[in-house]
Amino acid sequence: MRERAALSAIGVVSAAVVIAVGVLLLGGRQVSGARDVSALPALNAVLNGTSAVLLVTGYVFIRRRRVTAHLTCMLTAFGVSTLFLVSYVTYHYYAGSRPFTVRGWIRPVYFALLTSHIVLAAAIVPLALTTIYRALTSQFARHMTIARWTLPIWLYVSLTGVVVYWMLYHL
Repeated sequence: MRERAALSAIGVVSAAVVIAVGVLLLGGRQVSGARDVSALPALNAVLNGTSAVLLVTGYVFIRRRRVTAHLTCMLTAFGVSTLFLVSYVTYHYYAGSRPFTVRGWIRPVYFALLTSHIVLAAAIVPLALTTIYRALTSQFARHMTIARWTLPIWLYVSLTGVVVYWMLYHL
């Protein structure tokens, strides 16, 4: 029964996050105000990069059977990703979305990368929460089963977040 309640809560939280971000991005309106959020995209790229480094480091630690260091890295990666989400939502709430204006062969590459990033970013929310829940409740066999999916997807989302930032702001 406790497992069902936890997974239901994970589902509700995940749906709320995905819906809130979707409404924010598709709503197309931005809030006017005196808030300067121009530094947040670069901060978001740094947070994504930091998350990627923590994920790889955590993976290395668990391969070396350093469980406490692994747990620390993974929970820190989750915290950094949560900070990213808050910063991302704040930026888009105040500034709206920035269009990709570059033309040529890179345009479809950018949109393919962005699409895969967005879809997998939505998927990573319940995956990460479930993976963490199973670790914290000592369901290690089930944790390892889902972590084999969660890690590469989360790493892809973190790295492509940096690439999307670079393409959007530096091409």
